[in-house]
Amino acid sequence: MKKTPIHTPKLHERVENGRVIYSPAMLVEGQKLLFIAGQIARDPSGNLVGKGDMKAQMRQVYRNIAAALEAAGATWENVVRTTTYVTSLDEYFKAIDVRWEFMRGDPPTSTTVQVARLAQDAMIEIEAFAVL
Repeated sequence: MKKTPIHTPKLHERVENGRVIYSPAMLVEGQKLLFIAGQIARDPSGNLVGKGDMKAQMRQVYRNIAAALEAAGATWENVVRTTTYVTSLDEYFKAIDVRWEFMRGDPPTSTTVQVARLAQDAMIEIEAFAVL
């Protein structure tokens, strides 16, 4: 799989804590696609982790996505797009560094949306798309 982030001065790039947090576009050449359903901060037993704690919930969500990637023979390097739903954009951006604990290199394309409510009192839900 070859992925190439597309950067152009004609598109704004969001920077937080000195890092670009998503690629505005991604050109992908590959054969297999992996679609990971929206993950909330549930542990393997289905219990919500970190109630009221965005950072703890983000970390669990990223662990869940990593587990799905691993099961498909992929890593975070294969992820080309994420869609993130949060109940508070302010809390999300306070915890944005958790993202870099899991993602290396060029970040995937990404959309983040604030919503009124998520299942099981979750504060964050992320779906991911990967190319293998």
